[in-house]
Amino acid sequence: MSSSSEYVLALLPNWIGDVAMCTPALRALHARYPKAELSVAGRAGACDLLAGLPWIHNRIVLPPRPGIWAIPTLSNELKPFAHDVVVVFPHSFRAAMLARLSGAKHRLGYARGWRSALLSQTANPHREGGRIRPVYMAREYLDLVAVLGCDDDGDGLELVADPDIVSKVAKKLPQGKPRIGIAPGAAFGGSKRWPAERFAETVDALTERTDATCVMLTGPGESDLRMELLGHAHTELVECHEGTSTIEDLKATVSQLDLLICNDSGARHVAIAFGVPTVCIMGPTKPEYSAGPYEKGQVLRIDVDCGPCQKPVCRTDHRCMTGISPDWVVDTALRILAE
Repeated sequence: MSSSSEYVLALLPNWIGDVAMCTPALRALHARYPKAELSVAGRAGACDLLAGLPWIHNRIVLPPRPGIWAIPTLSNELKPFAHDVVVVFPHSFRAAMLARLSGAKHRLGYARGWRSALLSQTANPHREGGRIRPVYMAREYLDLVAVLGCDDDGDGLELVADPDIVSKVAKKLPQGKPRIGIAPGAAFGGSKRWPAERFAETVDALTERTDATCVMLTGPGESDLRMELLGHAHTELVECHEGTSTIEDLKATVSQLDLLICNDSGARHVAIAFGVPTVCIMGPTKPEYSAGPYEKGQVLRIDVDCGPCQKPVCRTDHRCMTGISPDWVVDTALRILAE
């Protein structure tokens, strides 16, 4: 496909962390088609996450999991942005159907889910022994756009925080002290969440042993989790947005941290994009999907006989997460802060 293509559209992944890991591939698309109008389409949170990136020209919000009857209408909305190339990052049949009905000349996606007939060009999934194998998602996305001649620049994940929101966040954070973010949520499900009382015990230990400021990071739908953590903690956590943070707030706050303690969640990959070290508490998910060369810090996990199960809800005793102690998290955090 010619580098003179005028309109390039990317259908975005659904999860915030995956969208962050998609940014190297999106940047590679821009480098391959520097004169094109590069647009992205996806859920509202996905589009908000990419706000501020100068090489993305349009962000089109799509409803989550639209019914099949809505596909023709949504495809018509995408047509002005999809004349030349559409890259389908999600693995779903629905996303491939959107691309097919958009009228794009070239439609690229992975050959999986019985959708190859809807695409004009496909890439084969990574396989081992005939089975699809886990691969770092940023690598998977880069390998997909490599089919179009896109090159990896090696610069990793990239996000931009709104400078006005950053300024407001900076005014709420004490100066001259380490700033440690605490992100207890995980949109995938409860199985990925380390218990709130353990986050609280970690906060208490860190504030007792250091002069660090601990910053609470919760978002929409996490009010119960927020209240649970605050109820268990004996020390005060700073809340820059009073527990109602948006994606833009999340980016701005994370960009000002010295360390983030989190589950294997979207906040983790936002931190990676801003070069902020992480202590990632990982349980039921396969580390290969999110283990890349750009992360600073350490992933804490233990091997258990029932995992990694990739299930949103634990069906046993959650030992993959409860086996990780607050002492381990605190000691790791102190070591990273001292480096």
